[in-house]
Amino acid sequence: MYSQYRGSSPSIANSELNDFYDQLPPPHRLSSFSAHAPSITGSTTNLAETYTDVPVRTKPYYGDRQGEFPETPVVEEKMTARSSRRKWIMWGLVIIGLLAVAGIVVGVVLSQVQKGSSSSSNLAITGDPSQFSKDSRLKQSFYGIAYTPQDSIYPNCNIQIADVVTDMQLLSQLTSRIRVYGSDCNTTAMILEAIQLTKVNMTVFIANYPDATDDGVAYNRQKSAIESAIQAYGTDHIGGVTVGNEFILDYLDANGATDPNGSVGNQGAAILTPLIDDTKSMLQSLGVNLKVGNADAGSFFNDKVLADVDYGMANVHPWFANVSIDVAAGWTWDFFEGTDVALAQNLSNKPDMSIAETGWPTNSSDAGNESNGPSIASEANLQQFINTFVCQANANGTEYFFFEYFDEPWKTQQFGGVEGYWGLFYSNRTLKNIEFPDC
Repeated sequence: MYSQYRGSSPSIANSELNDFYDQLPPPHRLSSFSAHAPSITGSTTNLAETYTDVPVRTKPYYGDRQGEFPETPVVEEKMTARSSRRKWIMWGLVIIGLLAVAGIVVGVVLSQVQKGSSSSSNLAITGDPSQFSKDSRLKQSFYGIAYTPQDSIYPNCNIQIADVVTDMQLLSQLTSRIRVYGSDCNTTAMILEAIQLTKVNMTVFIANYPDATDDGVAYNRQKSAIESAIQAYGTDHIGGVTVGNEFILDYLDANGATDPNGSVGNQGAAILTPLIDDTKSMLQSLGVNLKVGNADAGSFFNDKVLADVDYGMANVHPWFANVSIDVAAGWTWDFFEGTDVALAQNLSNKPDMSIAETGWPTNSSDAGNESNGPSIASEANLQQFINTFVCQANANGTEYFFFEYFDEPWKTQQFGGVEGYWGLFYSNRTLKNIEFPDC
């Protein structure tokens, strides 16, 4: 749903996405939903009409993640003989190089604060991270969850391994799969390190978040981080590499267009597909076999992009479609099946499709955005969406990543409205007033 803030005004509305949804007749294909997916509930009554007074929403963003490894600190040893010093330094460098190849040195590297961060904020890990208390309120109900590590917005990187370890301990009690949005701020290596330390059953769909306007700078920076992380940790806990998140939607928005398969959309695809192909080549050069995919808004996939990937991830949000919470679960499934799965099945490569984001906000920073028209942002409505979507989606085989793990205050500060309030947890990792089903 979000991309990195690139300097445009946060007051710019996500008009293309809202316009697309506004064109859909309410209720959107619920007749086909009721016939094919009775397990996901959703009344056809009280569905949102086309609201003319819905407040304008700011275009949301995720930040891409700085993946550069910090420089290994030089250890100075006081030795009386210069030759002896050189000897020990040479042997030390050899040993460190071997450890790096084995992946052991990464734990040492990750304990250092990222470039530009305050050393006083570095959090230490105490005890054995694999031995942690389980919370009886948490249940492995979710197919997957969308996750953005704290303080991972490039260039202001201050991600802490202790925080990510805590996140893996909590997330592993809810799901065995997570997806992230980029590899800046050491995100990929930090998560894989935390999985290794906690020994949890977790698969992560890592990502590269390219910028269409920087001639590949962000892409190449993250590509290097992904390559280093795979060399250090292997691929046992990696489900795939997602290249681009709402890339086509952002490209259309920046160039005043709305058709993902029109001339402007194809121009965006001409920028993105070489990056997808380059990622495939990078993985091949490493001798690893990983799927490569793309994520975009559910109605903004470009056919050329989707034809070039192994999987597609669709952001499908009933909140932004002005749908009532009473039918939000059924609408989500129906939109995904009728729009994204149907599109993929018409392509020769038939990429696997999943819902990259879906959920319900619990609060708003201002009264003007606390409602999408028929329903409000509240923990009670998040609970209703969980109750009517999660187990039912699991039962009918829908692959999804619930949005999201915890609230992100930086989005509230940057954009306002509901943007920072989509988490299952508050930003301090305290569980909201919700319960999880057994499924």
